[in-house]
Amino acid sequence: MNQLDPNASLVSNAKVVYILYLVSIVVGVTSLIGVIMAYVYQPNSPDWLRSHYRFQIRTFWIGLLYVLVGMLLSTVFIGFLILLFWVVWLIVRCVKGLQQLERSAPVSDVETWLWPK
Repeated sequence: MNQLDPNASLVSNAKVVYILYLVSIVVGVTSLIGVIMAYVYQPNSPDWLRSHYRFQIRTFWIGLLYVLVGMLLSTVFIGFLILLFWVVWLIVRCVKGLQQLERSAPVSDVETWLWPK
């Protein structure tokens, strides 16, 4: 992208959110920073980029649900499987989102609970 393009910084911000989510696997607080950034930058973005921010916001909330259920059920073995699923799910969602972001394409299925096609 051209450095003079006003959307270039918005695209960079979306990349940062995906990366913060990936880092959250090890350092959980970064996902909170990422979702705040997504909420802040979403209104001023073009439609195709707004779909990424919406996808990132949904990723945070759905992921939080998976983590809470996994932690609650960790007293029985199933909770650890749910947490393992969450790690794989988060990596796949972020990689798929980054691929579409690199193509300057909107997220193909923002509403999905799994990952876009």
